[in-house]
Amino acid sequence: MTIGESNSRLLPSHRALLQTNNSTFLLWSLIFLFALRVAGQAMQRWLPQTYLPPFDAFQGSSLPYWLLLSVQLVILATMSTCTYRIHLGMLQPSFNVGRTLAWTGGLYMTGSLIRIVVGLTMPGAPAWFSTWIPAVFHVVLAGFVLAMARHHLRSPSRPEDGGRQ
Repeated sequence: MTIGESNSRLLPSHRALLQTNNSTFLLWSLIFLFALRVAGQAMQRWLPQTYLPPFDAFQGSSLPYWLLLSVQLVILATMSTCTYRIHLGMLQPSFNVGRTLAWTGGLYMTGSLIRIVVGLTMPGAPAWFSTWIPAVFHVVLAGFVLAMARHHLRSPSRPEDGGRQ
């Protein structure tokens, strides 16, 4: 028996639980990666380590660090809250939210990847394109938005069915 065959034998409620567990594992993994980036930059700011890139390598914009760190902590808290609510079954899927997140995440991922490609292929590109740590972690954040979209798009409610959530 293969994994696909065993999944087809699951009760619908068990299948939904398995999908939720897979979704939350992916979401928690992306949160962990982003938290490592935030912690790495904070460590380089207040307790520099030789095994980490320099503080400026983490900085992809001209935002003051106190503002960047504040925004990053709000993002981490929001990501964690949403993922915890999915884990508990308290964040019900919504097709409309999923569609919006899919478009937003797709555009965000496209822009993030274009940023990396420009940084790799254009030697004279502005520094914003070649700050790799922020660029890669924008891909992580875009992945989180797309994973949230996936959670919502497995919703049985569709606007054409009259389902509102």
